[in-house]
Amino acid sequence: MTVQVKGQKVTLSGTVGDDWFGDGFTHANVVAALAGLDGDITVYLNSGGGIASEGAAIYSALATYDGRVDIVIEGIAASAASLIAMAGETVTMSDGAVMMIHDPMNITVGNSAEHAKTIEELEAYAKSYAKIYAKKSGKTANDCRDIMKAETWFDGDQAVEAGFADESGASKARPVAAYDYRAYAHAPKGFVAQAKAKDWSIAKYVNHDNKPLTAASVAKEEDMTDKERADALAAELATLKAEKAKIEADFATASASAAQATADALKADRDRRAAIMALPEAKGREVLAEVLFADGANVEKAKAFLGAAPEAVAPSTTAEDYEKARLAGADLGNGGKSEDKKASWASAVSRANKRNGKK
Repeated sequence: MTVQVKGQKVTLSGTVGDDWFGDGFTHANVVAALAGLDGDITVYLNSGGGIASEGAAIYSALATYDGRVDIVIEGIAASAASLIAMAGETVTMSDGAVMMIHDPMNITVGNSAEHAKTIEELEAYAKSYAKIYAKKSGKTANDCRDIMKAETWFDGDQAVEAGFADESGASKARPVAAYDYRAYAHAPKGFVAQAKAKDWSIAKYVNHDNKPLTAASVAKEEDMTDKERADALAAELATLKAEKAKIEADFATASASAAQATADALKADRDRRAAIMALPEAKGREVLAEVLFADGANVEKAKAFLGAAPEAVAPSTTAEDYEKARLAGADLGNGGKSEDKKASWASAVSRANKRNGKK
């Protein structure tokens, strides 16, 4: 099976990158399926993992789909499949489903230069994966990388708590997709036993040059000459490099776009505040103007509110007003009786003059 589409429901099941164990899907399969769809979709995912570059390419295809994408993990989303799950607007774990996040891995046979090249490629994928996990979970890329290095397995509730899923659904999980779970360091024992019992072996799908083979090419490669093998591998390597470059370029573009959107939003906020505070109606009502800005009011709304509010009256600070208020507070106004106000004031002034040596 490649990709099943029924209405707005898309099912991705099996190995990421090829049909290794009788079930699988590729980036090309997914792109072809999405091309025939319009509007919001729900992707049902059940995969033990596969090829890292294919997982990254499928994530990109879903993340840039022109419509809402919700993802339901029906059985398992491990390795490259867990990255695909991060493309969902929402990620729902079926009851009993699991998710696994780890550093991309490969097998290298060769000299030190070949090992070094594999390390370089894996590190590049790991850094890109960590940024995508961070975007979904709200964690830092470094925190996500630590989770990846530990090969972390999550049940539904744990995935939600960690931020990699949004909810743990009530629907019962389907049996996990076929995969060689022995390739993972901390896979549940039941998964490992199942892989062994059903001969889900990944070893036969990796050749001596460390390149992943398709199920169909396992038999075909035996009939190829050395030159044909070399040409085929060179072409495959060129394709993988081109895909990797495209994914990195797409990711860089998306990051730059997000940064620009943030900068634009901050500038718009600053401009809105400046416009509100510059309103004639804001004079004498500066505190209210700040409150309206913080509450998200636009300039027109702030202007209307400020225009209807009373202007703040600054307290008098003249010496004469202060002295009047002080004398009144000391009851020198003779209890406030109008007929005695002038006499009280004259008496107060006379006493003040005497204190100052005046007659």
